[in-house]
Amino acid sequence: MISLTINGLPVTVDKGTTILEAAKFLGFPIPTLCHMDGLEPYGACRLCVVEIGEGNSARLVTSCTYRAEEGLKVRTASNRVLRARRMIIELLLGTCPQSKVIQDLASAHGVKRQRFKQEHEDCILCGLCVRMCKEQMAAKAIGFQGRGENRRIGTPFDIKSEVCRLCGGCIYVCPACQLRCTYNDPDKAVCGGCANLTPPCVEKEKFDDMMCYMSPCVACEIRKE
Repeated sequence: MISLTINGLPVTVDKGTTILEAAKFLGFPIPTLCHMDGLEPYGACRLCVVEIGEGNSARLVTSCTYRAEEGLKVRTASNRVLRARRMIIELLLGTCPQSKVIQDLASAHGVKRQRFKQEHEDCILCGLCVRMCKEQMAAKAIGFQGRGENRRIGTPFDIKSEVCRLCGGCIYVCPACQLRCTYNDPDKAVCGGCANLTPPCVEKEKFDDMMCYMSPCVACEIRKE
């Protein structure tokens, strides 16, 4: 067993447990996009970043791929973590601004604008479809191709796959294939239709770490009214 501290609370977990799994055990919310129960962790979207360590040695890691370590100190909602998540969401919005999944993440994390060029891509390279096809459907009909800006997902040699069973699993898990928002104007990149208020405990640098992990935050709901 491994003992660590998450947001000041001690927790003991089995060896091999990820920080994301340990945080969920305690009820601490950590947003994810490329993670799905039943699929191997991939760490592509970076949304699940948390802060580990203290002082100058503190750093951000993806909680879905980082295994718990003895004596590790983790913060899931420090100001540094929240800023990183908002930046990642802005980048995702620039890639696929009409994805309802990404729009909902933006609203939930107080992202009200998108400062990057909109690409209107159909894929954010989260790898969910590839892992679903390989691990759950045992087909391996699709995979990653190319590198860098040329990286994409497709079938081998770009020809019709003989092992694809047209199950639709890849479409089911794809964030870019979900019901889309209507806005595609750069000035209205974030519709904000489901916008939540930001936690008051991290506003105006009152605290460095979030003090309440209730969802929805009771203080936010009171202020909303």
